[in-house]
Amino acid sequence: MKKFVITLNCLLLFTMIFSCKNNKPKPESKKETVKQELSLTAKDILGNPDYLAISYGGYRKIDHDIEPTIDELKEDMKIMYAMGIRVLRTYKVHLPHASNVLKAISELKEEDADFEMYVMLGAWIDCKNAWTDLEPDHNQESERNAVEIAEAVRLANAYTDIVKVIAVGNEAMVKWATGYFVQPDVILKWVNHLQAMKVSGELSKDLWITSSDNFASWGGGDAEYHVEDLNQLIKAVDFLSIHTYPMHDTHYNPVFWGVGEAEKNLTDIEKIDTTMLRAMNYAIGQYNNVKSYMQSLGVDKPIHIGETGWATISNGHYGPEGSRATDEYKEALYYRQMRDWTNAKGISCFYFEAFDEPWKDAGNQQGSENHFGLITVDGQAKYVLWDMVDKGTLDGFTRGGKPITKTYGGDKEAMMNDVLMPPYKP
Repeated sequence: MKKFVITLNCLLLFTMIFSCKNNKPKPESKKETVKQELSLTAKDILGNPDYLAISYGGYRKIDHDIEPTIDELKEDMKIMYAMGIRVLRTYKVHLPHASNVLKAISELKEEDADFEMYVMLGAWIDCKNAWTDLEPDHNQESERNAVEIAEAVRLANAYTDIVKVIAVGNEAMVKWATGYFVQPDVILKWVNHLQAMKVSGELSKDLWITSSDNFASWGGGDAEYHVEDLNQLIKAVDFLSIHTYPMHDTHYNPVFWGVGEAEKNLTDIEKIDTTMLRAMNYAIGQYNNVKSYMQSLGVDKPIHIGETGWATISNGHYGPEGSRATDEYKEALYYRQMRDWTNAKGISCFYFEAFDEPWKDAGNQQGSENHFGLITVDGQAKYVLWDMVDKGTLDGFTRGGKPITKTYGGDKEAMMNDVLMPPYKP
C-alpha cells in the first residue's frame, strides 16, 4: 500500500509538471521568430545544408530596363522557398532589383512568420571609365564604387534580419573582364572599409564580408594573380566566394571534356555520365587549387562557391556546332552532383541560377547566357526539377500567373532526343 501511495504521488507530481509546461506561452510568436532570425548569422547559415543557396535575378523581359514588380519577386521567392532555398545572392544594388528583393522578402515575412530567406548582397565594382566610350583604366577605380558600397551598407542596416553577407564586386578582379576589371587593391580597400565599420558599430559585427570572383582571381589559377594585395585580401575577408564554370571550359579549356578511347564501348548515357563526372571533378579541382593557395599563406577560413552552373541551350560555343555541352540532362547531372558534394563538405553553393533571364544575351535568344536557370521564364521546370513537380512540391505556385509545369510536357524521350553527345577524343 505504501508503495502504491508513493507511486500515485509521483504520478500526480508528474501530471502537474507536465500540465504547467503545456500551459506556458508557445515560443513561436512572431516577435520571437524575428529575434531568432536576427540571431542567425552568416556563420550559422553558410555551409549548412538546411540553408541551400542560389543565385537569383528576377528579370523576365529581354529589355533589362523593365524591372520585375514586387509581386513578381514574391512569386519567385515562394517558388524558391518550396524548392528548399533559404539564401539568395544578388548584386544589383545600383538598380531597384536588390532593394525590391529585400522588400519582397520582408513583406512575405510579415504575411507568414514561418517564411525564412536570407541574402548575400553584392556591390558592383568597376574600374575608371568602365561602360563608357573611354579606354578603361584598370589601375584606377570608378567614382561609382563609393556609391555602390554606401547603398549596400544602407540596405544591410535596413534589413539586418535578411542581409547576412556583403560581397564587394562580382568577377571584378578577373582579367578577362576587360571592360571593367580592377586590381585587387581596390577590392581590398573596400573590404577593409566594411570591416572597419563592423568594428565601429556602423555595421553588425556578425555581417560577413567577402568578394565574389573567379577561382583564378583567388589564386587558384595563373601566377599573375599571386600578388601581395590578393594575399592581404584573402586575410581580410571573412570567407572566399569563388566562381567555377566547367561548362565554359568545355570550349576554352576542354582537357576534361569528351569521350575517351577507354569509354568508347560504354552506352551513350554512360559516356555522358562519365564525362559529366569529370566536369564536376574539374570544378572540385579549381576549388582545391584556391584552398591550397590560401593555405600556403597560412590562412584557414571558409571557401564557398559564389557561382557555378550549366546552361541548357546554346547556338554558339557550347551547342551542336560547338562543344555539345548544353542540354537539360547535363544540367540535371551537374546540379545534383554539385549539391551532393557541397552539402557533404559543408560548402554553400550559390548555384547559378534559379530562373532563365532573357536579357543577358538580348540579341541572341538562343545564347547560353539566357538559359542557365532551373526554371524557364514562363515557369516551366527543367528536367532537374521534374521530380519536384511529380511530388507536388511546386503545386499551387505560379510564375506570371501560370502554374509550374514540366518542360517538354514531361516527355522524357523527347527531352533525351535533344541531349548532345560530347565529342570523341581518341
